[in-house]
Amino acid sequence: MRWKILPLLACLAIIAVAQELTVEQWTPRSTAVTEEHLVPRAKFPVIDVHSHHRVNLSGAQLDQIVGEMDGLNLQVLVNLSGGTGARLSQAVQTFRKGAYPKRFAVFANLDFDGIDQADWGAKAAAGLAQDVRNGAQGLKFFKNFGMSVAYSNGARVHVDDHKLDAVFEVCAREEIPVLIHVAEPAEFFQPHDQFNERWLELKLRPRRKRPPEPSFEALIGERDRLMQRHPKVNFIYAHMGWHGNDLKRLGKLFDDNPNLYVDIAAVLYELGRVPVSGRAFMIQYADRILFGKDSYTPSEYPYYWRVFETKDEYFDYYRRYHAHWQLYGLDLPDDVLKKVYYKNALKLIPGIDGAAFPQ
Repeated sequence: MRWKILPLLACLAIIAVAQELTVEQWTPRSTAVTEEHLVPRAKFPVIDVHSHHRVNLSGAQLDQIVGEMDGLNLQVLVNLSGGTGARLSQAVQTFRKGAYPKRFAVFANLDFDGIDQADWGAKAAAGLAQDVRNGAQGLKFFKNFGMSVAYSNGARVHVDDHKLDAVFEVCAREEIPVLIHVAEPAEFFQPHDQFNERWLELKLRPRRKRPPEPSFEALIGERDRLMQRHPKVNFIYAHMGWHGNDLKRLGKLFDDNPNLYVDIAAVLYELGRVPVSGRAFMIQYADRILFGKDSYTPSEYPYYWRVFETKDEYFDYYRRYHAHWQLYGLDLPDDVLKKVYYKNALKLIPGIDGAAFPQ
């Protein structure tokens, strides 16, 4: 009888272990048998408008990046972390005057030190104008703007603070775009409970949880008022403005504001889970959407190509804590791919050589 009891005990032990699995450990393998069309290289050359790199990369490091870009059909990377002043000049020297001057673009950033001073706005505007003369092709605002940038008394600097008006006047005059990251996903501001779609991400990355104030809607309201107050400036909302989960809301923003664009950096999971409405949205607003990736990880780009270029069904995203669901291909038409991949960026960002791109 003992030989019959041992397998039973082993089976019970396996069941006990399975019952103790946490949601973080549960990584089910799909049993759906679907066609697979991997796309290691984009169909058309791509301008990635949302990338971050150190300003003093070595020649060998640049060689490696450009080799990876060639394999993916990435024609241009936009380094949004150019800084200002001497740092910006170093970034331009590294990326635009080095061995690959046609493969990179550089955006400037603002220095908020001394924002309490009455003349800070004028100085920041003059500094940006000098950065443009030194080779900056746009202005990038990081996500600390609106959340942690503060005056010396602790008061938060609002996204639509009039103290920055002179800066945006420079952007309008120099015809450079503003790529702005405001807030975080709305779920980061909501209770971390069983109803939160980002529960897993907040469990694994608890520092991403936001306090209730300023609220998501307050930040988004400030952002939109800023954009509307400067109609001569082309604004690119990073990460689809965190509205990839509400395409009707984003569509209305497009309809009401002709100077608004978005990038799709780090929100592929939103479009890939709604293949019908997502495809329709990309086609309808193809003139307003730019390709962006955010973190530069070459192995992750083919997920974007696959979502945009195929009809594949029910496949994994590359980062489970961002999306616990599967993705679907949108099978976008060639004219839409060209606009998203490079045409819109060529229109908005000065100084990128268009000769490498098909008409």
